Amino acid sequence: MPNSSIKNEAQYEALRDKGYSKQKAARIANTPESGERGGKAKPYEEWTKSELYSQAKNVGLEGRSKMNKSELMEALRNN
Repeated sequence: MPNSSIKNEAQYEALRDKGYSKQKAARIANTPESGERGGKAKPYEEWTKSELYSQAKNVGLEGRSKMNKSELMEALRNN
């Protein structure tokens, strides 16, 4: 049964099949870039702290307001 709050249902289901939690799969499937092929984004080292913060907000990272640039990069990579 489709969930109207999930923007990319196919990606959500694929992530759930890989063992992701419902919450994490939904966060990823609901990001604006969900389902796009990778390789187009510049490395996090080239992002500004503001851009990193916005991305952290998009994926729902907690504690992001207290993180510096390197902590935001690490958290985004390990989320």
